Amino acid sequence: MNDHRISKNGSTGGLTRRQFGTAAASVALSAGALAAFGRAPAFAQGAALKVGVLLPRSGLLAQAGQACQRGAEIAPAILGELGYKVEILSADTESNVDVARSRAEKLINDGANVIVGAFDSGQTAAAAQVCEQRGVPLVMNIAAADRLTEQGYKTVFRNFPTSTMLVTNGLALMKDLFAVSGVTPKTAVFLHANDTFGMANKQAMDALFPKLDMPFGIVDSISYDPKAQDLAVEVAKAKATGAELAIVTTRANDAIMLVREMVKQRWEPKGIVSPGSPGLYDEQFYKVLGKYADYAITNLPWYDPKAELTKRVEAAFKKQYPNDRFEGYAFNVAFTLEAILVAADAFKRAGTAEPATLLEALRQTNLKDKMMVGPAITFDEKGQNTQLISACLQNRNLRPTVVLPKGSAEMDPVFPMPGWGKRA
Repeated sequence: MNDHRISKNGSTGGLTRRQFGTAAASVALSAGALAAFGRAPAFAQGAALKVGVLLPRSGLLAQAGQACQRGAEIAPAILGELGYKVEILSADTESNVDVARSRAEKLINDGANVIVGAFDSGQTAAAAQVCEQRGVPLVMNIAAADRLTEQGYKTVFRNFPTSTMLVTNGLALMKDLFAVSGVTPKTAVFLHANDTFGMANKQAMDALFPKLDMPFGIVDSISYDPKAQDLAVEVAKAKATGAELAIVTTRANDAIMLVREMVKQRWEPKGIVSPGSPGLYDEQFYKVLGKYADYAITNLPWYDPKAELTKRVEAAFKKQYPNDRFEGYAFNVAFTLEAILVAADAFKRAGTAEPATLLEALRQTNLKDKMMVGPAITFDEKGQNTQLISACLQNRNLRPTVVLPKGSAEMDPVFPMPGWGKRA
């Protein structure tokens, strides 16, 4: 077969770059097939890796997507100091699965060597299909649905826990919380969004809860539409169960609606705990709810404040966004920047952005210098980092504060939480 090379003006044997990309997609090239089809263009020495960052910067998930984007914006300078060269190409999914698919295509057609994204599991799944067809690596920044690394794809890599990992680690930390506080609820109600992420967590909860010997029973699971205007009905139903603990899977907007309605209806469970979802620790949650944001708990991976990379990122964030608190954006910033770092590290070791070589370098990742707590970033045969661990974060004085494990704790946990009328 002829050697197809893309020239500097974007042509390849009479085909435009876009036409070449479309042809590649039509035959659903895997990384190996792409190598057989023809060598990728030689990379000029010192060239930057082009990273297509795909995020929901508008629409329902805009707050989280914009927070993630900040990690992408500060990444080139920080990684440049560490010897990596990256160029960021950004695209907005508009919080829409179909748009995510088309924007992933466009990023690749525009020259992206790797895609990073896309925060939401449904949108990430759409991007994963495109990347698998085009033979282009996808490094997920945040997306938890187990199926993303269970479909046999050869181009996906996830440095983020699966829903199963989040729920397993989150429930284990609940036991630790009860042991430390000396208070154990007997019943719980599970409230969760009915989107891809929420349903994945529901499935994980259903599968894992009976096996983990939890000290409480779940009396009901209540789903809701995260696009709803209010959650009055769902909160009233949850309150009517008499459950002593509220377990939630949320995003920022619905987390705010949920707590507002709990205050309005004077529902005061012993605690609000999330086994790994966003919302309760997002900056918007603090800004909107004020004192009512405190004492909510999220069990999830968190950054190591002592890591050298954390110090660099925090300093860069404060310089570029002097009016915003790093802690309120740190989770989204950290996982997005680490995803870009994973891609850049593979590129540096590969010495080329040729897809098959870059994919092999990604499979060999062993990245010790990073932000998040836990061992080095590595990937199993499915492209999943299985070594991620969680910490117990409690909102204290309107900031996410590590309260467990004890060796990493900034403060002791407060459980049960004070009633709504007892907040300072």
